[in-house]
Amino acid sequence: MTERTGPSRASITRRLIAALTGTVVVFWLIAVGIGVYVVNKELSETFDGALQETAERLMPLVLDDLANRDPSSDPQSLKELNKGLNREYLTYQVLDGNGKVILHSHDAPATVYDVPLKVGFHNTPRYRIYTESSQDGSVFLHVADAFKNRREASRESGVALLWPLLALIPASIIAIGFVVGRSLRPIDRLRSQIATKDSGNMAPLDSDVLPRELQPIARSVNLLLDRLRLALEAEREFTANSAHELRTPIAGALAQTQRLLAELPQGQLTERASRIETSLSNLARLAEKLLQLSRAQAGIGAGDKPADLIAVIESVIGDYDRDTGTAGRVLLETGAKEKLIRNVDIDAFAIIMRNLIENALIHGPVDDEVTISVDGGTVRVVNAGDVLSQEELAGLKKRFWRGKTKATGSGLGLSIVERIVDQIGGRIELLSPATGRADGFEARITLPAG
Repeated sequence: MTERTGPSRASITRRLIAALTGTVVVFWLIAVGIGVYVVNKELSETFDGALQETAERLMPLVLDDLANRDPSSDPQSLKELNKGLNREYLTYQVLDGNGKVILHSHDAPATVYDVPLKVGFHNTPRYRIYTESSQDGSVFLHVADAFKNRREASRESGVALLWPLLALIPASIIAIGFVVGRSLRPIDRLRSQIATKDSGNMAPLDSDVLPRELQPIARSVNLLLDRLRLALEAEREFTANSAHELRTPIAGALAQTQRLLAELPQGQLTERASRIETSLSNLARLAEKLLQLSRAQAGIGAGDKPADLIAVIESVIGDYDRDTGTAGRVLLETGAKEKLIRNVDIDAFAIIMRNLIENALIHGPVDDEVTISVDGGTVRVVNAGDVLSQEELAGLKKRFWRGKTKATGSGLGLSIVERIVDQIGGRIELLSPATGRADGFEARITLPAG
């Protein structure tokens, strides 16, 4: 059931895992984006509050320092004193009423910030600045916060939100795979039950244990199985009854034809009667094959108790030995102590061997031997003959397909054999040339372990 000749299809489980994991990742990224936006907004408010509070607290200190400071001192002296200190996140400039720098922090530029001398927030390409003024308006204080500090804080918060995504993706794949696997398990069970259905197993599906969503499918399959079972039963009954009803009149007509041949003098009438005999013999064989086919379709392969299949093979060979036309042509090669014990119906196995031997006798050279060998659980039927191509071998199991041959036959023997071998859990292989030979044909049956 797992082999496919068409293009491969992705499983539902993989599609669901990929889709759900992708959805989780997308929503997480959207959440990260929203979070970064909110964090940026909150950080901006926090930084602005800290900037304003710093300016308001620094202004009294600046005024007090200016009151006790030598007016002739150089504003750069403060910068020289602060050399070697750590990097400042906030810088400031103190200006007089004319906009001249009186004091500045060591990281602040010597030139005046390009903002107006007006209390409030102002922006430059590099800084966010809050300006504070003394009560008399003679001193102004610029406290600046570099935008790069804010961007760094925003970037770090975004990265902190993205880090859990690295663990979220594999965790989501594992968790979603587990949940999806458990959820799809009823579908797998339903698929497995449907896969077992064939002409030998038409039992209805148990829909009561399935989830509510799958119960309509199970009911539809059961309805289809019922219709199919009725159709197959009608076909088998018709085939069996037709073949059975035909056997008696065909046998009677064949007997009368053979009696007529014995009584007629040689001539054209004898030739016509011979052709009638041949046609009736072929019809009798076809009726027998149809009976075997109906039995094979009814599932007769499995047996209730173990049986020695070598004894069955010997019994079938004995039937051919009693026929003057095939006596001595079928040979069994096996060890004296060889046993082949399997739970196989002996009538079904006899049908298998009769069809294989008949196929070998009809299609092999006239008067040539047919060899049967048993090795463990493998039974080989080998006959001489021309080598067949792979295309011809593939078609031999089809019903009413006889290949390139003029020999008599119905084209049903190997189809019947394959059906019964499948029922007992075995495998049939057709090989040409035969194993260890340059020509010939080999039918190899591998039986399941006993």
